[in-house]
Amino acid sequence: MPPSALGRLGLLLRDRGLQAGFGVLALLVLVDLRRDLLLTATYSASAIIASMLTTARRTAAVAAASVVMAFVVGYLDEGTEGTEWLLRAWLGVALAILAVVSAVVRDRREERLRRMTVIAATAQQALLSSLPARLGEVGLAARYVSATAAAQIGGDLYEASFTPYGVRMIVGDVKGKGLEAVQVAASVLSAFRHAAVTETDIGAVARALDATVGGMVSDEDFVTAIVAEFTTDRVTLANCGHPSPMLVAGRAASSLEPSEHTLPLGLGADPVLTTHDWPEGARMLLYTDGLVEARDDRGRFFSLDEHANLLSRGSLEQALDHLVDQLLQHAGTQVDDDLALVLTEHHP
Repeated sequence: MPPSALGRLGLLLRDRGLQAGFGVLALLVLVDLRRDLLLTATYSASAIIASMLTTARRTAAVAAASVVMAFVVGYLDEGTEGTEWLLRAWLGVALAILAVVSAVVRDRREERLRRMTVIAATAQQALLSSLPARLGEVGLAARYVSATAAAQIGGDLYEASFTPYGVRMIVGDVKGKGLEAVQVAASVLSAFRHAAVTETDIGAVARALDATVGGMVSDEDFVTAIVAEFTTDRVTLANCGHPSPMLVAGRAASSLEPSEHTLPLGLGADPVLTTHDWPEGARMLLYTDGLVEARDDRGRFFSLDEHANLLSRGSLEQALDHLVDQLLQHAGTQVDDDLALVLTEHHP
């Protein structure tokens, strides 16, 4: 048998839908033959179970087998006398057809969902263009970690611009999922690119973004974001309801909490700016809440404080790789929410 045929056979044998369908069929036939319970009409339950777990084509194989067995067992039990066994067999045929139709509908619905997910993912990836390795005195590296296949595409965003006022950056997270969240993220990034080079301070940048978001979302929707401005030896932050960045300078790591918590964008954000030292060699991680809200199998959140030492190891790219590896180990190789990470370093 050719290797390709052996591979297809192996896939068929590992198909849980086929295993469940033929397993249930064998069990029903065995019980019927031993107990004489006249279960022929229920043989198609095997096809119904298969329709929940496998493709329409494989469901049809289970359905055909259940119908054949219904006629054969019914004939062996009662022969050709009477029509009761025949009626039960035809009832099994009807149930088998229903199972195949159900599998076809499920396959089409899942295919539409896959197409929409691909479209949303492509749109999001187009938004999150690669950051340069360096802007002025700021080294940059970014990661985007997608959630499980079951989760919808989110609206995580990041961008950095070299401006007359210094290097300005935004990291944000749109409330909600799907294409609507991606569209809001696109509008926020577009507004940031304009405001970053025209507004004299990042407080004004945040207010401009708030007006943009407020004009396109409902009262219950919003965008958490943090806008940062890097100058020679200072970093200024405008935090709009977003997780605080982590600063690593030497062996010390600290969370840069805002002096006053501010509403997210779209809800009237007017952040109080905070300024922090930005020494040579210091690194700062900006991230979305998918990082600190990732849970392990016991429900414990990922602790960024416990893993802050990873941020100073190796290059920026290597440091992010180490952090993502630890995150995936904590969450069991998959996360339930998308997350964006941007790691910066001061290079005079």
